[in-house]
Amino acid sequence: MYYAGLERIGVPKRDLLSRRVEHARDAQQDVKKQFSSALERFRATVQVEGGELEQRYDALREELDKSESRSKKLEERIDEVEDVAEALFEEWEDELEQYKRPELRAESERQLRETQRSYKPMMRAMRRAQQSVEPVLDAFRDVVLALKHQLNARAIESVRGELAGVEREVEALVREMNLAIGEASRFLGTLERTSGS
Repeated sequence: MYYAGLERIGVPKRDLLSRRVEHARDAQQDVKKQFSSALERFRATVQVEGGELEQRYDALREELDKSESRSKKLEERIDEVEDVAEALFEEWEDELEQYKRPELRAESERQLRETQRSYKPMMRAMRRAQQSVEPVLDAFRDVVLALKHQLNARAIESVRGELAGVEREVEALVREMNLAIGEASRFLGTLERTSGS
């Protein structure tokens, strides 16, 4: 019903899907930047001496909060893409039956299948990237909690050992985000090609 209402006011599902993919791609960029920023804060925290620790903890806690918020927004954006894509593909399938001319139906069906083929790897990449966020958040949460409970030099030494692991997880996250962003861009290109035919 929501999509039908939008179509009545001139917003077709294809345009809505394109916008939502762009928003999800932007959210992935935001997550990538946020986690890189949080990693820098983490590095700075484990390199600090005594008195600055509480300030660094507060800054790291703030980065964690931002990271969690951006992660949630990313998940919402990806869900929105999936929702409108499913509605678009279902409607497109139904409308294929309305064609009277077989050659027009065949061309429309070809465009549908091409769009679906392009959509599937994009969605898989987005979901993989989304799933790679949680282990990084868990690592950040653990570090922030350790710092909260033990604001002392010994805590810094124990956390310093976690830096390499967190760095690896953030690097993996950034790689997944880059793959998902690339797939989103390719899918947007497919949408442009299939709508221009």
